[in-house]
Amino acid sequence: MTDNLNKFTSEKDLGNFILETVKKDISIGGRFEGKNVHTRFPPEPNGYLHIGHAKAICIDFGIANAFKGICNLRMDDTNPSKEDVEYVDSIKEDVRWLGFDWEDRFYYASDYFDRMFENACKLIDKGLAYVCELTPEEVKLNRGDASHPAVSPYRDRPVAESKELFMRMKNGEFPDGRMTLRAKIDLNSGNFNMRDPVLYRINHSVHHRTGTNWCIYPMYDYAHPIEDALEGITHSLCSLEFEDHRPLYEWVVDNMDIESKPRQLEFARLNISYTVMSKRKLRSLVEEGYVDGWDDPRLPTLSGLRRRGYTPRAIRNFCDRIGVSKVISTVEYSFLEHCLREDLNLRAKRVMAVLNPIKLIITNYPEDKKEFFEVENNPNDEEAGKRKVSFSREVYIESEDFMEEPVKGYFRFFPGNEVRLKSAYVVKCTGFKKDESGKVTEVYGEYDPDSRGGNVPDGRKVKGTIQWVDVKSALDASVNLYENLFMVEDPDSKEDFVKHVNSNSLKELNNCKVEESLREAKIGDSYQFMRIGYFCPDTKIFQNGGGILTFNKSVGLKDGFKRNS
Repeated sequence: MTDNLNKFTSEKDLGNFILETVKKDISIGGRFEGKNVHTRFPPEPNGYLHIGHAKAICIDFGIANAFKGICNLRMDDTNPSKEDVEYVDSIKEDVRWLGFDWEDRFYYASDYFDRMFENACKLIDKGLAYVCELTPEEVKLNRGDASHPAVSPYRDRPVAESKELFMRMKNGEFPDGRMTLRAKIDLNSGNFNMRDPVLYRINHSVHHRTGTNWCIYPMYDYAHPIEDALEGITHSLCSLEFEDHRPLYEWVVDNMDIESKPRQLEFARLNISYTVMSKRKLRSLVEEGYVDGWDDPRLPTLSGLRRRGYTPRAIRNFCDRIGVSKVISTVEYSFLEHCLREDLNLRAKRVMAVLNPIKLIITNYPEDKKEFFEVENNPNDEEAGKRKVSFSREVYIESEDFMEEPVKGYFRFFPGNEVRLKSAYVVKCTGFKKDESGKVTEVYGEYDPDSRGGNVPDGRKVKGTIQWVDVKSALDASVNLYENLFMVEDPDSKEDFVKHVNSNSLKELNNCKVEESLREAKIGDSYQFMRIGYFCPDTKIFQNGGGILTFNKSVGLKDGFKRNS
């Protein structure tokens, strides 16, 4: 574990209601007195993990670490229609990337299919489950309401008949949806999850691990407590939408022949503005081509955030600072950016890049001369050292750093004005050149030879400092700039959420110039492009090993997060 991870998992940092409950449970006289804390992270492998899962991962592994316990990683693969090995591999990669390890405690729900089936048969034998022939639509119609109980004409089916039908379901004799196995609990319960919920349904899809061995699959509410109990989980931590399912969780555990009695605790899930967290909606964005795959940098998936340049430290810090509670709320996306900016400010190497270049020709600088300047890699990290950047008669500057007729308060390049070229010289603008359309294509200036390093020997004021890239050594680069994927703050609340996708959420710049040191850029590096923002190499381009240097903008320099006063 890294130092930052150990810091996150200290008891001080995890001061919340879950922590206090676990403390009581393992204390003298508590529910789990004398036992080690044992948690689990149980995603369904039907999509890529997103930032909401990161919160759950930090809580599950964090609580275990805080008490020197253990945490399992388990794939809840009970729905073969939507699951795939691709998702299993991506989940494992994401959890490791965040800095957590499950060692040899990696499991699948499908590991327990035999035990789940055996337990279901025992429930039938005890008169606690029966085979129902209502269709899903008929089950909904007969669910009742607050004043009327649910109805099931098959509830009193003889045990032997239900047992025979259940075996025939298992043997594949019936089509999908023809029958289900339901628990016999309470058709009049005020909690509709207890009104004889479905435990098994028929599904003839091929499972990514078991193939066609099974054609009946357990429902999540039935499978999950069994998995927890069999693995010896003490605390089953889940999101708040499962609070009403807790009585069913406990009913399943109480009706198993096993000593382990895990406890379910719920916390509020993570919602972030200007994005969606539903796997179903994320899948729609991917499959309908609104984004470039699950790792598109505009998505809140961990692979997308990683490709955008987010660091595990920033995400763990974000999850730590938003806290753990039972109150449903929405976090500003700008706060996630704030956490990344804080981290990158301390660690990212500063480099010079020009995204919209025009050429500056320093007319009094010798044409055959080339020199080098030492530039610090990170002013916040002395150990980051310095590097040398080349300088010659022609350099690229940002087009927005020149104005023919400056507006009030503009201190950069315009005729007659002086500007510092970062770490190089003071240069005075002497003119410019336009093409036939009136666009400025070149700017001319004269440098002060006595101002090497940006110093002004006679003390005259030079207000503007701009970045530049030497024409002779500049590298061509493409840069991807991002905005919010959605134009509305709460796309989840919209009936047709894809109508609110921001068509300008990606802007591709293909004529950028960057300094020569970026030839050594590699996946996982972070850079501050001076005066612009933080950027990282695009993983897809770099992994393919070809094409032009491509960088993704991680976050801007300006902090848009509004702090409470």
